[in-house]
Amino acid sequence: MSQALEILNWVVTVAVLVYFVTIAIASTLLTIVGWFGVRDYVRRRPMRAYRDVAESPLSMPVSIIVPAHNEQATIVASLRSLLASQFSQLEIVVVNDGSSDETAPRIIDAFDMIAVDRAPQGHLHTQPVRDVYFSRSDPRVVFVDKDNGGKADALNAGLRYARYPLVCCIDADTLLDPWALSRLVWEFQSDPHTVAVGGIVRVVNGSELRDGRLVAVRTPARMLANLQILEYLRAFLGSRIGWSRLDSLLIISGAFGLFRRQAVMDVGGYDTTTVGEDAELVLRLHRRHRELNKPCRIVFFPDPICWTEVPESLSVLRSQRDRWQRGLAQMLWRNRGVVFNPRYRTMGMFGVPYFWAFELLGPIPEVFGYVYVLVGVIFGFVSLPLALAIFLLGTVWGVFLSLVVIMMEERAFARYPNWKDLRTLCIAAVIENFGYRQYLAWVRLKAFWTLRRTSGWGTMTRKGFEPAPAPATDTPRDAH
Repeated sequence: MSQALEILNWVVTVAVLVYFVTIAIASTLLTIVGWFGVRDYVRRRPMRAYRDVAESPLSMPVSIIVPAHNEQATIVASLRSLLASQFSQLEIVVVNDGSSDETAPRIIDAFDMIAVDRAPQGHLHTQPVRDVYFSRSDPRVVFVDKDNGGKADALNAGLRYARYPLVCCIDADTLLDPWALSRLVWEFQSDPHTVAVGGIVRVVNGSELRDGRLVAVRTPARMLANLQILEYLRAFLGSRIGWSRLDSLLIISGAFGLFRRQAVMDVGGYDTTTVGEDAELVLRLHRRHRELNKPCRIVFFPDPICWTEVPESLSVLRSQRDRWQRGLAQMLWRNRGVVFNPRYRTMGMFGVPYFWAFELLGPIPEVFGYVYVLVGVIFGFVSLPLALAIFLLGTVWGVFLSLVVIMMEERAFARYPNWKDLRTLCIAAVIENFGYRQYLAWVRLKAFWTLRRTSGWGTMTRKGFEPAPAPATDTPRDAH
């Protein structure tokens, strides 16, 4: 009996180690690919005429769709930020999805809106539209007021009333860099096979804002928000660039993405039955074009910046990550026929299997590994030196990857101008291994339970884009 337990212990230990070594290798390879992707972009950036794209009347025009539900704290500042874009050929279609707060009155008052008759440009089914408003102060702004149907339904309503061939879907709680649109539109004009382009999303918490515009970028005071900055950097610079270069980009953030409108209409718009409508749409676009043997370029671009507010409380963070995990589960299960299907090329052979093994199912071996090692140390069937060695190696590997993406950010974009900010991020790279990473693994594991019990989005409490207090004086990195 004892021999059988020893064999079982050996098998379980080896299986856990093999799993974690595999994910470490895969993450490292993606980060390496991302490093070279950022390097190539930095080399080519001076040769790209983004200003010409922004100012030319011949550029492909863009309809920015902004779904809004109870966004009174941020909606006016966000819309003013969008209007400050240097891209000239645009309209903003803001869709009020049955808000119960002051979202609609604030939009109407801020932009001097009047009700107009405007026929929809598409035939997607949505909840009833009450009224369509036109801004007398800025003709670029259109306001669609509709019954509540969820974010995906609001996006579909925006698609119906959008006039232009490119649509930029952006969350109502985000701010857009003035030159972001021209950089994404350049991708469509440089390659006619481009179907969708995702831009990087960054954390605005702690930064200084004035009149809906970002004045100074800083790390926030709360460590929880700094930990999320690291997560965003790893996700975008250390992962999505890699998948983009492998033609297997499955996720374009719902906070910021540019799509060819007709391609989205052809696949039926956004799916209103999932909480992960952004990722589900991207995978459906991949599938349709592969099945029709049509060229399809879906890529991630590291420079166009969208700034968003992240949770600063564990309860809101837990709700957000639970929703993300449920959306991922729904997306992968509905497209399970793609797994290891050569018809879908690298996406089917590598991209989707990776997300199944390491993103969706990853919390199971991760939480099991923590519990197994802890129980094993307590009852003596796992040696303490081995447990400490495994934890130390995992921590060193995690800190190393975080430092690499911080270096990538500094090398290519240098968005954080002070040494204090970089020091804060480096400290966060260490701290996240002691409780934060384990907590998120548990939240993602619990999502398998909540997936059967709820279909809602949860609540995201926002502080709004009020001006940040002036920070303590710190030395800029270029001062020496």
